[in-house]
Amino acid sequence: MAQFGRPSADTYNSDGWTDQAGGSTTIYTTIDETVASDTDYIKSASAPSNDPYVTKLSTLEDPVSSSGHTVRFRYCKSAAGGATIGLVVQLRQGYVDEGTPGTLIATTTVADIGETWTNGTISLSAGEADAITDYTDLYLRFVANQT
Repeated sequence: MAQFGRPSADTYNSDGWTDQAGGSTTIYTTIDETVASDTDYIKSASAPSNDPYVTKLSTLEDPVSSSGHTVRFRYCKSAAGGATIGLVVQLRQGYVDEGTPGTLIATTTVADIGETWTNGTISLSAGEADAITDYTDLYLRFVANQT
């Protein structure tokens, strides 16, 4: 049976990430949908410099399988300014804060983000999936950077 971990709390946000309306509290609610919506989203500062945002994922049960683990996300940048922006997306277990970031399970980097919404994925290898020991303690960490 398929399970979907969705953002369930803002865990770390000290570098200016906001929702589409400029709010900075409970911004995870704009990215926790079951069907992708590009009308609500989170965004970094316009000139980010290794700016992290971390959200806790909802509790999942151990699927007792090493296959079929996929992280899905969507991304784009504003046309304003024309800066080159990159994004690192990480799946982590046991994140506490930037000083204690927990275990990196999987990561991907998107360079030179375009101005149209694009689907992104991280397909976990069997080894990465097996590295998850606590499905109740997973986090997504996004790091935006102007390059």
